[in-house]
Amino acid sequence: MARPLGDDYSLRICEQIARWRYEDLPPEVIRTVKRLLLDTLGVIGGAVGAPGIVELDRRLSGWETDGAATGLIGKRRYSPPSAALANGAAAHALDFDDQHDPARSHASCVILPTVLATAEAAGDVSGKEFLLSFAVGAELVARLGVACSRSLAHGWHPTMVFGTLAGGLAAAKLLGLDAEGLRNALGMAYHQAGGSAQSMRDGVLSKRLGPGFAARNAVLGAFLAADGLTGTVRSLEGNAGLFSLYERDEVEPEALTGGLGKTWQIPGYSFKPWPGCRCHHAAVGLGIQMHAQGVKAADVERVEIGLGHLNWLTVGAPYEPASGSVTHAQFSAAYSFARALSDGRLDLHSYDKAALDDPRIVSVTCRTEVIDDPAIDPASQAARAAITLKNGTKIEVRADVVKGSPADPLSEAELLAKFRGCMALGTQATEAQADRLASIVMNLEDVTAAARELVAAFPD
Repeated sequence: MARPLGDDYSLRICEQIARWRYEDLPPEVIRTVKRLLLDTLGVIGGAVGAPGIVELDRRLSGWETDGAATGLIGKRRYSPPSAALANGAAAHALDFDDQHDPARSHASCVILPTVLATAEAAGDVSGKEFLLSFAVGAELVARLGVACSRSLAHGWHPTMVFGTLAGGLAAAKLLGLDAEGLRNALGMAYHQAGGSAQSMRDGVLSKRLGPGFAARNAVLGAFLAADGLTGTVRSLEGNAGLFSLYERDEVEPEALTGGLGKTWQIPGYSFKPWPGCRCHHAAVGLGIQMHAQGVKAADVERVEIGLGHLNWLTVGAPYEPASGSVTHAQFSAAYSFARALSDGRLDLHSYDKAALDDPRIVSVTCRTEVIDDPAIDPASQAARAAITLKNGTKIEVRADVVKGSPADPLSEAELLAKFRGCMALGTQATEAQADRLASIVMNLEDVTAAARELVAAFPD
């Protein structure tokens, strides 16, 4: 940071958010928020039966048999924090949820569960209030991520840290708190914020639980702030605040506050065309491209995948089929590229437990090296793939634009097809059932009780 921010930096942000109204949201922001909402409901529906989610729901429902909010899978009634935990974990379980690529953070897997649980507990919240609250959270996740661009390199899981803070403000906004109340909610959220990147590097199930932990903490903190409890005052700018303690003062504060409420990061969100970590999506696209060009996995002698440093740190480890870990496969560029090259696609079945030790795929991963490529910007989403065939032919391709990003967006038809597919896979929903929920989302500004309508339309 180039200059001191002053002891009222957090308060000034909260003062601005307190003034936001639905009518201030640009049409493109509203449209993107609806798409984020639809996409997230779909991936929650697709997570029925996902490893870790079944066990989490069994544990929570064993502790709680009633409450003011709903865990969407199974329509279980929980306390609002527990409902946010259950839905947040489900929203991230398939690693098919949206991401703000420059921020390197997912948003909706935290923000939707937070806003939904808060709205259910608060009563009949209108669709406009729901959308505004969602916009608060999604915008701040993106801005915090861009401002704190070294967060992942420092070892944090940005989705958890920034999601907790942004979710706390989103929930507090929905509860109608003033600037001081918003600051307390931010402080309560900051006091609970955590989550390291080690879970993704180790390929373990706690990674998919992280957004649930963040949503749970955001909901709890906002309601405590509404009850008058005070939280940290200088959550961002204090000498033990986010910027100094978590980010080592390697922060661009102007990226957080510059144009806040006037220019928007929300239209910059990406929607995943394929499941698995976003860090290897450029490589997956190259694998699908090579398959379409006639390259056969059986003919491959050697593969080298080049990634930027941050992506390599996250998905560059050798693939270990003996682990039997879905999460490990989701975070393996070698596995996901081999799947894309071999099958010409990457979908939810690519990460079925039974698929993880497929000899065809393992054979390719054993000949694959993922490198920290000095020719690729360390923070870039770009990828390079160089294949040597058994006949000596060498093929090299590179991608700088990732499918699903604003530069190559999913169409409305593609997004709806993804939503329907996830719902059909997980909840066994018919197309008519999925479309009923989609219609409510796309017309949410006309709904008087948003949470009630969304929960009722979510397929059992």
